[in-house]
Amino acid sequence: MTWQGWTLILAFIGILIALAKPMGMWLFALYEGRRTPLHIVLGPVETGFYKLAGIDPDEEQGWQRYALHTLVFNSVLLLFTYAILRLQGVLPMNDPGMAGFTPDGAFNTAISFATNTNWQWYSGEATLSNLSQMLGLTIHNFLSAATGIALAFAFFRGFARRQTGTIGNFWADVTRVTLYLLLPICIVYAVFLIANGVPQTFVQQVVATTVEGAQQTIALGPVASQEAIKMLGTNGGGFFNANSAHPFENPNAVTNLIQMLSIFAIGVGLTWTFGKAVGNPRQGWAILAAMLILFTIGTAVTYSQEAAGTPMLAAAGIDGGNMEGKEVRFGIAASALFSVVTTAASCGAVNAMHDSFTALGGLIPLLNIQLGEVVIGGVGAGIYGFLLFAILAVFVAGLMVGRTPEYVGKKIEGREVKLAVLAIAILPLFILGGTAIASVSEAGLAGPLNQGPHGFSEILYAFTSAVGNNGSAFGGITSGTPFYNGLLGVCMWVGRFFVIVAMLAIAGSLAAKKHAPATAGSFPTTGGLWVGLLVGIILILGGLTFLPSLALGPIADHLAMIGGETF
Repeated sequence: MTWQGWTLILAFIGILIALAKPMGMWLFALYEGRRTPLHIVLGPVETGFYKLAGIDPDEEQGWQRYALHTLVFNSVLLLFTYAILRLQGVLPMNDPGMAGFTPDGAFNTAISFATNTNWQWYSGEATLSNLSQMLGLTIHNFLSAATGIALAFAFFRGFARRQTGTIGNFWADVTRVTLYLLLPICIVYAVFLIANGVPQTFVQQVVATTVEGAQQTIALGPVASQEAIKMLGTNGGGFFNANSAHPFENPNAVTNLIQMLSIFAIGVGLTWTFGKAVGNPRQGWAILAAMLILFTIGTAVTYSQEAAGTPMLAAAGIDGGNMEGKEVRFGIAASALFSVVTTAASCGAVNAMHDSFTALGGLIPLLNIQLGEVVIGGVGAGIYGFLLFAILAVFVAGLMVGRTPEYVGKKIEGREVKLAVLAIAILPLFILGGTAIASVSEAGLAGPLNQGPHGFSEILYAFTSAVGNNGSAFGGITSGTPFYNGLLGVCMWVGRFFVIVAMLAIAGSLAAKKHAPATAGSFPTTGGLWVGLLVGIILILGGLTFLPSLALGPIADHLAMIGGETF
Protein backbone atom coordinates (compact mmCIF):
# COMPACT_ATOMS: atom_id res chain seq x y z
CA MET A 1 0.00 0.00 0.00
CA THR A 2 1.15 3.56 -0.65
CA TRP A 3 0.33 6.96 0.75
CA GLN A 4 -0.86 8.01 -2.71
CA GLY A 5 -3.39 5.16 -2.68
CA TRP A 6 -4.73 6.11 0.75
CA THR A 7 -4.85 9.77 -0.26
CA LEU A 8 -7.10 8.82 -3.18
CA ILE A 9 -9.38 6.77 -0.94
CA LEU A 10 -9.67 9.40 1.79
CA ALA A 11 -10.16 12.22 -0.73
CA PHE A 12 -12.92 10.19 -2.36
CA ILE A 13 -14.72 9.77 0.97
CA GLY A 14 -14.31 13.47 1.77
CA ILE A 15 -15.81 14.52 -1.56
CA LEU A 16 -18.75 12.16 -0.99
CA ILE A 17 -19.53 13.75 2.37
CA ALA A 18 -19.35 17.21 0.78
CA LEU A 19 -21.77 16.11 -1.98
CA ALA A 20 -24.41 14.74 0.39
CA LYS A 21 -26.20 17.95 1.30
CA PRO A 22 -26.28 19.78 -2.06
CA MET A 23 -27.41 16.65 -3.89
CA GLY A 24 -29.86 15.93 -1.08
CA MET A 25 -31.38 19.42 -1.31
CA TRP A 26 -32.06 19.00 -5.02
CA LEU A 27 -33.58 15.56 -4.46
CA PHE A 28 -35.73 16.94 -1.64
CA ALA A 29 -37.16 19.56 -3.97
CA LEU A 30 -38.17 16.77 -6.37
CA TYR A 31 -39.50 14.69 -3.47
CA GLU A 32 -41.81 17.54 -2.50
CA GLY A 33 -42.71 18.39 -6.09
CA ARG A 34 -41.43 21.96 -5.73
CA ARG A 35 -40.31 24.14 -8.62
CA THR A 36 -36.63 24.21 -9.51
CA PRO A 37 -34.71 26.60 -11.80
CA LEU A 38 -35.01 23.97 -14.53
CA HIS A 39 -38.81 24.26 -14.52
CA ILE A 40 -38.54 27.40 -16.65
CA VAL A 41 -37.34 25.25 -19.56
CA LEU A 42 -38.56 21.77 -18.70
CA GLY A 43 -41.84 22.60 -16.94
CA PRO A 44 -43.84 22.67 -20.22
CA VAL A 45 -42.27 19.35 -21.22
CA GLU A 46 -43.40 17.78 -17.94
CA THR A 47 -46.91 19.17 -18.36
CA GLY A 48 -47.01 17.89 -21.91
CA PHE A 49 -46.13 14.37 -20.79
CA TYR A 50 -48.96 14.38 -18.27
CA LYS A 51 -51.51 15.62 -20.82
CA LEU A 52 -50.37 13.13 -23.44
CA ALA A 53 -50.63 10.22 -20.98
CA GLY A 54 -53.80 11.44 -19.27
CA ILE A 55 -52.14 11.61 -15.87
CA ASP A 56 -53.04 13.91 -12.99
CA PRO A 57 -49.73 14.41 -11.13
CA ASP A 58 -51.58 15.64 -8.04
CA GLU A 59 -53.62 12.46 -7.71
CA GLU A 60 -52.26 10.50 -4.75
CA GLN A 61 -51.90 6.71 -4.78
CA GLY A 62 -52.06 4.10 -2.07
CA TRP A 63 -49.23 1.58 -1.80
CA GLN A 64 -51.09 -1.13 -3.75
CA ARG A 65 -51.72 1.18 -6.69
CA TYR A 66 -48.18 2.58 -6.55
CA ALA A 67 -46.80 -0.98 -6.64
CA LEU A 68 -49.13 -2.04 -9.46
CA HIS A 69 -48.12 0.91 -11.65
CA THR A 70 -44.44 0.19 -10.93
CA LEU A 71 -44.82 -3.43 -12.01
CA VAL A 72 -46.88 -2.67 -15.12
CA PHE A 73 -44.57 0.12 -16.26
CA ASN A 74 -41.45 -2.00 -15.95
CA SER A 75 -43.09 -5.07 -17.47
CA VAL A 76 -44.11 -3.11 -20.57
CA LEU A 77 -40.57 -1.73 -20.91
CA LEU A 78 -39.22 -5.26 -20.56
CA LEU A 79 -41.40 -6.53 -23.41
CA PHE A 80 -40.42 -3.53 -25.53
CA THR A 81 -36.72 -4.27 -25.11
CA TYR A 82 -37.24 -8.00 -25.68
CA ALA A 83 -38.88 -7.20 -29.03
CA ILE A 84 -36.05 -4.87 -30.08
CA LEU A 85 -33.40 -7.47 -29.28
CA ARG A 86 -35.25 -10.27 -31.04
CA LEU A 87 -35.88 -8.13 -34.15
CA GLN A 88 -32.45 -6.47 -34.18
CA GLY A 89 -31.50 -8.14 -37.47
CA VAL A 90 -34.29 -6.40 -39.42
CA LEU A 91 -34.25 -3.04 -37.62
CA PRO A 92 -32.29 0.04 -38.81
CA MET A 93 -28.99 1.46 -37.49
CA ASN A 94 -27.35 -1.93 -37.77
CA ASP A 95 -24.50 -1.39 -40.26
CA PRO A 96 -22.58 -4.61 -39.45
CA GLY A 97 -25.80 -6.60 -39.90
CA MET A 98 -25.88 -8.12 -36.43
CA ALA A 99 -28.47 -10.85 -35.94
CA GLY A 100 -31.27 -10.76 -33.41
CA PHE A 101 -30.83 -12.34 -30.00
CA THR A 102 -31.99 -15.86 -29.19
CA PRO A 103 -35.15 -16.11 -27.05
CA ASP A 104 -33.23 -16.94 -23.87
CA GLY A 105 -30.60 -14.25 -24.56
CA ALA A 106 -33.23 -11.57 -25.18
CA PHE A 107 -35.19 -12.69 -22.10
CA ASN A 108 -32.13 -12.40 -19.87
CA THR A 109 -30.98 -9.05 -21.26
CA ALA A 110 -34.44 -7.44 -21.19
CA ILE A 111 -34.94 -8.43 -17.55
CA SER A 112 -31.37 -7.44 -16.75
CA PHE A 113 -31.85 -3.84 -17.86
CA ALA A 114 -35.44 -3.53 -16.61
CA THR A 115 -34.26 -4.43 -13.10
CA ASN A 116 -31.23 -2.09 -13.12
CA THR A 117 -28.98 -5.16 -13.04
CA ASN A 118 -27.35 -4.82 -16.48
CA TRP A 119 -25.90 -8.32 -16.38
CA GLN A 120 -24.18 -8.89 -19.72
CA TRP A 121 -23.48 -12.39 -21.04
CA TYR A 122 -22.51 -10.92 -24.43
CA SER A 123 -19.92 -8.53 -25.89
CA GLY A 124 -21.82 -5.33 -26.63
CA GLU A 125 -19.64 -4.14 -29.50
CA ALA A 126 -19.92 -7.53 -31.24
CA THR A 127 -23.62 -8.29 -30.75
CA LEU A 128 -25.61 -5.06 -30.42
CA SER A 129 -26.54 -2.45 -33.03
CA ASN A 130 -26.61 1.26 -32.24
CA LEU A 131 -30.41 1.14 -32.14
CA SER A 132 -30.38 -1.69 -29.60
CA GLN A 133 -27.81 0.13 -27.48
CA MET A 134 -29.71 3.43 -27.50
CA LEU A 135 -33.38 2.51 -27.65
CA GLY A 136 -33.32 -0.95 -26.15
CA LEU A 137 -30.83 -0.46 -23.32
CA THR A 138 -30.16 3.20 -22.57
CA ILE A 139 -33.88 3.91 -22.09
CA HIS A 140 -33.81 1.39 -19.24
CA ASN A 141 -30.73 3.03 -17.78
CA PHE A 142 -32.79 6.17 -17.27
CA LEU A 143 -36.13 4.68 -16.32
CA SER A 144 -34.94 1.87 -14.04
CA ALA A 145 -32.86 4.44 -12.16
CA ALA A 146 -35.81 6.84 -11.99
CA THR A 147 -37.99 3.99 -10.72
CA GLY A 148 -35.56 3.29 -7.89
CA ILE A 149 -35.48 6.93 -6.78
CA ALA A 150 -39.27 7.19 -7.04
CA LEU A 151 -39.64 4.13 -4.81
CA ALA A 152 -37.28 5.69 -2.26
CA PHE A 153 -39.46 8.81 -2.25
CA ALA A 154 -42.53 6.64 -1.64
CA PHE A 155 -40.81 4.94 1.29
CA PHE A 156 -39.77 8.29 2.76
CA ARG A 157 -43.39 9.44 2.63
CA GLY A 158 -44.39 6.37 4.61
CA PHE A 159 -42.18 7.57 7.47
CA ALA A 160 -42.97 11.28 7.04
CA ARG A 161 -46.76 11.24 6.61
CA ARG A 162 -49.33 10.77 9.34
CA GLN A 163 -52.67 8.96 9.20
CA THR A 164 -52.98 8.88 5.44
CA GLY A 165 -53.53 6.10 2.95
CA THR A 166 -51.32 7.50 0.17
CA ILE A 167 -47.58 7.62 -0.57
CA GLY A 168 -47.39 9.81 -3.68
CA ASN A 169 -47.86 9.41 -7.43
CA PHE A 170 -45.57 6.97 -9.26
CA TRP A 171 -45.85 8.70 -12.64
CA ALA A 172 -45.12 12.15 -11.25
CA ASP A 173 -42.13 10.88 -9.27
CA VAL A 174 -40.58 9.07 -12.25
CA THR A 175 -41.17 11.98 -14.61
CA ARG A 176 -39.68 14.59 -12.30
CA VAL A 177 -36.62 12.51 -11.46
CA THR A 178 -35.94 11.83 -15.14
CA LEU A 179 -36.50 15.40 -16.35
CA TYR A 180 -34.98 17.45 -13.56
CA LEU A 181 -32.22 15.19 -12.27
CA LEU A 182 -31.00 12.42 -14.57
CA LEU A 183 -31.26 14.10 -17.97
CA PRO A 184 -29.63 17.45 -17.08
CA ILE A 185 -26.72 15.87 -15.22
CA CYS A 186 -26.17 13.31 -17.97
CA ILE A 187 -26.04 15.96 -20.69
CA VAL A 188 -23.24 17.78 -18.86
CA TYR A 189 -21.60 14.48 -17.91
CA ALA A 190 -21.62 13.21 -21.51
CA VAL A 191 -20.03 16.44 -22.77
CA PHE A 192 -17.30 16.04 -20.15
CA LEU A 193 -16.65 12.47 -21.30
CA ILE A 194 -16.54 13.52 -24.96
CA ALA A 195 -14.00 16.20 -24.08
CA ASN A 196 -11.88 13.47 -22.51
CA GLY A 197 -11.96 11.26 -25.58
CA VAL A 198 -15.05 9.07 -25.18
CA PRO A 199 -16.70 8.53 -28.62
CA GLN A 200 -20.18 9.83 -29.39
CA THR A 201 -21.04 8.97 -32.99
CA PHE A 202 -23.53 6.99 -35.05
CA VAL A 203 -20.63 5.39 -36.93
CA GLN A 204 -20.64 1.84 -35.58
CA GLN A 205 -17.17 0.82 -36.65
CA VAL A 206 -14.12 2.00 -38.60
CA VAL A 207 -11.30 0.06 -40.23
CA ALA A 208 -7.73 1.09 -39.41
CA THR A 209 -4.43 -0.03 -40.84
CA THR A 210 -1.95 -1.16 -38.21
CA VAL A 211 1.79 -0.47 -38.20
CA GLU A 212 2.33 -3.97 -39.59
CA GLY A 213 -0.06 -3.21 -42.47
CA ALA A 214 -2.92 -5.40 -41.25
CA GLN A 215 -6.55 -4.30 -41.15
CA GLN A 216 -8.22 -3.81 -37.75
CA THR A 217 -11.89 -3.09 -37.15
CA ILE A 218 -12.46 -0.65 -34.28
CA ALA A 219 -15.92 -0.50 -32.71
CA LEU A 220 -17.42 2.95 -32.09
CA GLY A 221 -20.88 4.30 -31.39
CA PRO A 222 -22.83 6.63 -29.08
CA VAL A 223 -20.72 5.69 -26.07
CA ALA A 224 -20.60 8.90 -24.00
CA SER A 225 -24.39 9.25 -23.70
CA GLN A 226 -24.73 5.68 -22.45
CA GLU A 227 -21.69 5.91 -20.19
CA ALA A 228 -23.06 8.93 -18.32
CA ILE A 229 -26.33 7.32 -17.26
CA LYS A 230 -24.61 3.97 -16.81
CA MET A 231 -22.69 5.48 -13.90
CA LEU A 232 -25.09 8.09 -12.53
CA GLY A 233 -28.00 5.64 -12.51
CA THR A 234 -25.88 2.81 -11.03
CA ASN A 235 -26.70 0.68 -14.06
CA GLY A 236 -23.24 -0.58 -15.00
CA GLY A 237 -23.85 -2.14 -18.40
CA GLY A 238 -20.89 -1.41 -20.67
CA PHE A 239 -21.05 -0.34 -24.29
CA PHE A 240 -17.97 -2.53 -24.74
CA ASN A 241 -17.26 -5.94 -23.27
CA ALA A 242 -14.30 -4.59 -21.27
CA ASN A 243 -16.67 -2.09 -19.60
CA SER A 244 -14.90 0.72 -17.74
CA ALA A 245 -11.51 -0.89 -18.33
CA HIS A 246 -11.93 0.07 -22.01
CA PRO A 247 -10.21 3.38 -22.91
CA PHE A 248 -13.24 4.43 -24.96
CA GLU A 249 -15.41 4.21 -21.82
CA ASN A 250 -12.91 5.35 -19.20
CA PRO A 251 -9.92 7.11 -20.78
CA ASN A 252 -7.88 8.34 -17.81
CA ALA A 253 -7.52 8.78 -14.06
CA VAL A 254 -9.76 11.86 -14.00
CA THR A 255 -12.67 10.13 -15.72
CA ASN A 256 -12.10 7.16 -13.42
CA LEU A 257 -12.53 9.34 -10.33
CA ILE A 258 -15.58 11.13 -11.73
CA GLN A 259 -17.18 7.81 -12.62
CA MET A 260 -16.73 6.50 -9.08
CA LEU A 261 -18.14 9.70 -7.59
CA SER A 262 -21.13 9.64 -9.94
CA ILE A 263 -21.96 6.07 -8.90
CA PHE A 264 -22.38 7.22 -5.28
CA ALA A 265 -23.58 10.81 -5.80
CA ILE A 266 -27.35 10.22 -5.76
CA GLY A 267 -27.07 7.55 -3.08
CA VAL A 268 -25.34 9.82 -0.58
CA GLY A 269 -27.76 12.63 -1.43
CA LEU A 270 -30.76 10.42 -0.63
CA THR A 271 -29.51 9.92 2.93
CA TRP A 272 -29.77 13.67 3.52
CA THR A 273 -33.12 13.78 1.73
CA PHE A 274 -34.49 11.13 4.09
CA GLY A 275 -33.39 13.08 7.15
CA LYS A 276 -34.99 16.24 5.79
CA ALA A 277 -38.19 14.39 4.86
CA VAL A 278 -38.68 13.09 8.41
CA GLY A 279 -37.84 16.48 9.89
CA ASN A 280 -34.44 15.58 11.36
CA PRO A 281 -31.35 15.78 9.09
CA ARG A 282 -29.31 14.06 11.80
CA GLN A 283 -31.18 10.85 10.94
CA GLY A 284 -29.76 11.04 7.45
CA TRP A 285 -26.23 11.77 8.68
CA ALA A 286 -26.43 8.75 11.01
CA ILE A 287 -27.36 6.50 8.08
CA LEU A 288 -24.54 7.92 5.97
CA ALA A 289 -22.06 7.39 8.83
CA ALA A 290 -23.01 3.71 9.12
CA MET A 291 -22.72 3.29 5.35
CA LEU A 292 -19.29 4.92 5.22
CA ILE A 293 -17.96 2.80 8.09
CA LEU A 294 -18.85 -0.37 6.18
CA PHE A 295 -17.47 1.12 2.96
CA THR A 296 -14.17 2.12 4.53
CA ILE A 297 -13.66 -1.31 6.08
CA GLY A 298 -14.36 -3.04 2.77
CA THR A 299 -12.04 -0.72 0.84
CA ALA A 300 -9.23 -1.21 3.36
CA VAL A 301 -9.46 -5.01 3.11
CA THR A 302 -9.56 -5.08 -0.69
CA TYR A 303 -6.77 -2.55 -1.13
CA SER A 304 -4.52 -4.25 1.42
CA GLN A 305 -5.01 -7.68 -0.13
CA GLU A 306 -4.38 -6.52 -3.69
CA ALA A 307 -1.39 -4.43 -2.65
CA ALA A 308 0.11 -7.38 -0.77
CA GLY A 309 -0.26 -9.74 -3.72
CA THR A 310 0.13 -13.49 -3.18
CA PRO A 311 2.89 -15.78 -1.89
CA MET A 312 3.28 -17.22 -5.39
CA LEU A 313 3.88 -13.78 -6.90
CA ALA A 314 6.44 -13.05 -4.19
CA ALA A 315 8.16 -16.39 -4.82
CA ALA A 316 8.39 -15.50 -8.51
CA GLY A 317 10.17 -12.28 -7.60
CA ILE A 318 7.21 -10.03 -8.55
CA ASP A 319 6.87 -7.04 -6.24
CA GLY A 320 4.25 -4.31 -6.13
CA GLY A 321 1.10 -6.32 -5.50
CA ASN A 322 -1.39 -8.12 -7.70
CA MET A 323 -1.68 -6.35 -11.05
CA GLU A 324 -3.30 -9.28 -12.85
CA GLY A 325 -6.52 -8.18 -14.53
CA LYS A 326 -5.93 -4.51 -13.75
CA GLU A 327 -5.36 -1.55 -16.04
CA VAL A 328 -1.92 0.06 -15.76
CA ARG A 329 -3.69 3.40 -16.28
CA PHE A 330 -5.38 3.05 -12.89
CA GLY A 331 -3.19 0.77 -10.78
CA ILE A 332 -4.05 -1.20 -7.67
CA ALA A 333 -5.51 1.53 -5.42
CA ALA A 334 -7.93 2.96 -7.98
CA SER A 335 -8.93 -0.52 -9.16
CA ALA A 336 -9.54 -1.75 -5.61
CA LEU A 337 -11.55 1.39 -4.79
CA PHE A 338 -13.60 1.06 -7.97
CA SER A 339 -14.42 -2.58 -7.21
CA VAL A 340 -15.76 -1.71 -3.75
CA VAL A 341 -17.70 1.31 -5.04
CA THR A 342 -19.40 -0.57 -7.86
CA THR A 343 -20.48 -3.47 -5.64
CA ALA A 344 -21.43 -1.37 -2.63
CA ALA A 345 -23.76 0.36 -5.06
CA SER A 346 -25.83 -1.80 -7.40
CA CYS A 347 -23.78 -0.57 -10.35
CA GLY A 348 -21.70 -3.48 -11.60
CA ALA A 349 -19.43 -1.44 -13.84
CA VAL A 350 -15.83 -2.66 -13.60
CA ASN A 351 -12.43 -1.20 -14.41
CA ALA A 352 -10.61 -4.41 -13.47
CA MET A 353 -11.33 -8.14 -13.63
CA HIS A 354 -12.76 -9.18 -10.24
CA ASP A 355 -12.04 -12.80 -11.15
CA SER A 356 -8.30 -11.96 -11.06
CA PHE A 357 -8.37 -10.38 -7.60
CA THR A 358 -6.82 -12.23 -4.67
CA ALA A 359 -9.24 -14.51 -2.83
CA LEU A 360 -9.96 -12.08 0.03
CA GLY A 361 -9.73 -9.04 -2.25
CA GLY A 362 -12.49 -10.59 -4.36
CA LEU A 363 -14.48 -11.58 -1.28
CA ILE A 364 -15.32 -7.97 -0.42
CA PRO A 365 -17.10 -7.14 -3.72
CA LEU A 366 -19.04 -10.39 -3.30
CA LEU A 367 -19.93 -9.62 0.33
CA ASN A 368 -20.96 -6.05 -0.54
CA ILE A 369 -23.73 -7.42 -2.75
CA GLN A 370 -24.70 -10.09 -0.22
CA LEU A 371 -25.19 -7.44 2.46
CA GLY A 372 -28.03 -6.17 0.27
CA GLU A 373 -26.05 -3.41 -1.47
CA VAL A 374 -27.02 -1.01 1.28
CA VAL A 375 -23.55 0.53 1.64
CA ILE A 376 -24.67 3.67 -0.23
CA GLY A 377 -26.32 1.25 -2.65
CA GLY A 378 -28.05 1.76 -5.96
CA VAL A 379 -30.04 4.90 -6.70
CA GLY A 380 -33.07 4.61 -4.44
CA ALA A 381 -32.65 0.89 -3.83
CA GLY A 382 -29.71 1.43 -1.48
CA ILE A 383 -31.53 3.73 0.93
CA TYR A 384 -34.79 1.78 1.04
CA GLY A 385 -32.80 -1.44 1.51
CA PHE A 386 -30.89 0.19 4.35
CA LEU A 387 -34.12 1.36 5.98
CA LEU A 388 -35.35 -2.24 6.01
CA PHE A 389 -32.33 -3.08 8.14
CA ALA A 390 -33.02 0.02 10.26
CA ILE A 391 -36.52 -1.31 11.00
CA LEU A 392 -35.01 -4.56 12.27
CA ALA A 393 -32.34 -2.69 14.21
CA VAL A 394 -34.86 -0.50 16.01
CA PHE A 395 -36.96 -3.59 16.72
CA VAL A 396 -33.94 -5.17 18.44
CA ALA A 397 -33.33 -1.90 20.29
CA GLY A 398 -36.96 -1.88 21.41
CA LEU A 399 -36.54 -5.32 22.90
CA MET A 400 -33.50 -4.03 24.80
CA VAL A 401 -35.38 -1.17 26.44
CA GLY A 402 -38.57 -3.19 26.94
CA ARG A 403 -41.04 -1.12 24.93
CA THR A 404 -42.59 -0.83 21.47
CA PRO A 405 -39.84 0.20 19.08
CA GLU A 406 -40.08 3.60 17.42
CA TYR A 407 -38.20 5.06 14.48
CA VAL A 408 -38.39 8.67 13.25
CA GLY A 409 -41.76 9.13 14.92
CA LYS A 410 -43.42 5.86 13.88
CA LYS A 411 -44.08 2.79 16.00
CA ILE A 412 -42.57 -0.30 14.42
CA GLU A 413 -44.95 -3.18 15.00
CA GLY A 414 -45.32 -6.79 13.95
CA ARG A 415 -46.52 -6.12 10.41
CA GLU A 416 -43.56 -3.92 9.52
CA VAL A 417 -41.02 -6.30 11.06
CA LYS A 418 -42.48 -9.33 9.26
CA LEU A 419 -42.47 -7.53 5.91
CA ALA A 420 -38.90 -6.30 6.45
CA VAL A 421 -37.75 -9.84 7.26
CA LEU A 422 -39.55 -11.14 4.17
CA ALA A 423 -37.89 -8.54 1.93
CA ILE A 424 -34.43 -9.21 3.35
CA ALA A 425 -34.85 -13.01 3.27
CA ILE A 426 -35.57 -12.99 -0.48
CA LEU A 427 -31.88 -12.39 -1.25
CA PRO A 428 -30.31 -15.39 0.54
CA LEU A 429 -33.16 -17.68 -0.53
CA PHE A 430 -32.57 -17.12 -4.23
CA ILE A 431 -28.80 -16.52 -4.07
CA LEU A 432 -28.09 -19.73 -2.20
CA GLY A 433 -30.89 -21.66 -3.90
CA GLY A 434 -29.69 -20.73 -7.38
CA THR A 435 -26.07 -21.46 -6.46
CA ALA A 436 -27.06 -24.87 -5.12
CA ILE A 437 -28.95 -25.77 -8.30
CA ALA A 438 -26.06 -24.68 -10.52
CA SER A 439 -23.48 -26.45 -8.36
CA VAL A 440 -25.11 -29.89 -8.74
CA SER A 441 -26.45 -29.72 -12.29
CA GLU A 442 -24.53 -30.57 -15.45
CA ALA A 443 -25.61 -27.34 -17.18
CA GLY A 444 -24.56 -25.28 -14.18
CA LEU A 445 -21.16 -26.92 -13.77
CA ALA A 446 -20.41 -26.28 -17.46
CA GLY A 447 -20.27 -22.54 -16.70
CA PRO A 448 -17.27 -21.87 -14.44
CA LEU A 449 -13.81 -21.72 -15.96
CA ASN A 450 -12.02 -22.89 -12.83
CA GLN A 451 -12.40 -25.92 -10.61
CA GLY A 452 -12.50 -26.12 -6.83
CA PRO A 453 -13.26 -23.17 -4.53
CA HIS A 454 -12.64 -20.55 -7.20
CA GLY A 455 -15.07 -22.21 -9.59
CA PHE A 456 -17.65 -22.28 -6.80
CA SER A 457 -16.97 -18.57 -6.20
CA GLU A 458 -17.70 -17.86 -9.86
CA ILE A 459 -21.11 -19.53 -9.57
CA LEU A 460 -21.86 -17.90 -6.20
CA TYR A 461 -20.91 -14.47 -7.54
CA ALA A 462 -23.17 -14.91 -10.58
CA PHE A 463 -26.29 -15.59 -8.51
CA THR A 464 -25.33 -13.00 -5.89
CA SER A 465 -24.95 -10.41 -8.64
CA ALA A 466 -28.24 -11.36 -10.30
CA VAL A 467 -30.42 -11.39 -7.18
CA GLY A 468 -28.68 -8.28 -5.86
CA ASN A 469 -29.26 -6.51 -9.19
CA ASN A 470 -25.56 -5.67 -9.47
CA GLY A 471 -24.50 -7.12 -12.82
CA SER A 472 -20.78 -7.52 -12.24
CA ALA A 473 -19.27 -11.00 -12.31
CA PHE A 474 -16.27 -13.19 -11.75
CA GLY A 475 -15.69 -13.08 -15.48
CA GLY A 476 -14.47 -16.67 -15.74
CA ILE A 477 -18.02 -17.99 -15.83
CA THR A 478 -19.71 -18.68 -19.17
CA SER A 479 -23.29 -17.62 -18.57
CA GLY A 480 -24.70 -17.14 -22.08
CA THR A 481 -26.48 -20.50 -22.08
CA PRO A 482 -30.21 -21.26 -21.84
CA PHE A 483 -29.66 -22.59 -18.29
CA TYR A 484 -27.95 -19.49 -16.94
CA ASN A 485 -29.88 -16.99 -19.06
CA GLY A 486 -33.16 -18.39 -17.83
CA LEU A 487 -32.34 -18.97 -14.16
CA LEU A 488 -30.40 -15.74 -13.68
CA GLY A 489 -33.19 -13.81 -15.43
CA VAL A 490 -35.75 -15.12 -12.93
CA CYS A 491 -33.40 -14.28 -10.05
CA MET A 492 -33.00 -10.70 -11.28
CA TRP A 493 -36.75 -10.13 -11.44
CA VAL A 494 -37.38 -11.62 -8.00
CA GLY A 495 -34.48 -9.72 -6.44
CA ARG A 496 -35.85 -6.41 -7.68
CA PHE A 497 -39.62 -6.57 -7.50
CA PHE A 498 -40.37 -8.92 -4.61
CA VAL A 499 -38.39 -6.58 -2.37
CA ILE A 500 -40.16 -3.57 -3.84
CA VAL A 501 -43.66 -4.88 -3.12
CA ALA A 502 -42.78 -5.71 0.49
CA MET A 503 -41.14 -2.31 0.94
CA LEU A 504 -44.16 -0.44 -0.43
CA ALA A 505 -46.45 -2.43 1.85
CA ILE A 506 -44.37 -1.20 4.80
CA ALA A 507 -44.58 2.37 3.45
CA GLY A 508 -48.37 2.14 3.27
CA SER A 509 -48.58 0.75 6.79
CA LEU A 510 -46.34 3.46 8.23
CA ALA A 511 -48.14 6.29 6.42
CA ALA A 512 -51.39 5.27 8.10
CA LYS A 513 -49.90 5.51 11.60
CA LYS A 514 -49.99 8.42 14.00
CA HIS A 515 -46.85 10.30 14.95
CA ALA A 516 -45.19 8.78 18.01
CA PRO A 517 -43.09 11.48 19.73
CA ALA A 518 -39.83 10.41 21.34
CA THR A 519 -39.84 9.97 25.11
CA ALA A 520 -37.22 9.33 27.78
CA GLY A 521 -37.65 5.60 27.15
CA SER A 522 -37.13 5.82 23.38
CA PHE A 523 -33.96 4.44 21.87
CA PRO A 524 -31.98 7.32 20.29
CA THR A 525 -31.48 6.85 16.56
CA THR A 526 -28.97 9.57 15.72
CA GLY A 527 -25.92 8.91 17.90
CA GLY A 528 -22.90 6.65 17.83
CA LEU A 529 -24.69 3.81 19.61
CA TRP A 530 -27.34 3.71 16.88
CA VAL A 531 -24.74 3.83 14.12
CA GLY A 532 -22.91 0.93 15.74
CA LEU A 533 -26.13 -1.06 16.07
CA LEU A 534 -26.93 -0.50 12.38
CA VAL A 535 -23.48 -1.69 11.34
CA GLY A 536 -23.77 -4.73 13.63
CA ILE A 537 -27.24 -5.75 12.39
CA ILE A 538 -26.17 -5.50 8.74
CA LEU A 539 -23.02 -7.54 9.33
CA ILE A 540 -24.78 -10.16 11.44
CA LEU A 541 -27.81 -10.66 9.20
CA GLY A 542 -25.95 -10.26 5.92
CA GLY A 543 -22.54 -11.62 6.79
CA LEU A 544 -23.43 -14.66 8.89
CA THR A 545 -26.15 -15.75 6.47
CA PHE A 546 -23.59 -16.19 3.73
CA LEU A 547 -20.60 -17.25 5.85
CA PRO A 548 -20.87 -20.99 4.98
CA SER A 549 -20.94 -20.24 1.24
CA LEU A 550 -18.05 -17.79 1.57
CA ALA A 551 -16.11 -20.46 3.47
CA LEU A 552 -16.57 -22.87 0.57
CA GLY A 553 -15.55 -20.23 -1.97
CA PRO A 554 -13.18 -17.29 -1.35
CA ILE A 555 -12.04 -18.33 2.14
CA ALA A 556 -11.11 -21.84 1.00
CA ASP A 557 -9.50 -20.28 -2.06
CA HIS A 558 -7.40 -18.05 0.21
CA LEU A 559 -6.25 -20.98 2.36
CA ALA A 560 -5.33 -22.93 -0.77
CA MET A 561 -3.39 -19.92 -2.06
CA ILE A 562 -1.36 -19.80 1.15
CA GLY A 563 -0.55 -23.45 0.58
CA GLY A 564 0.64 -22.72 -2.94
CA GLU A 565 -2.32 -24.34 -4.70
CA THR A 566 -4.25 -22.71 -7.56
CA PHE A 567 -7.40 -23.70 -9.44
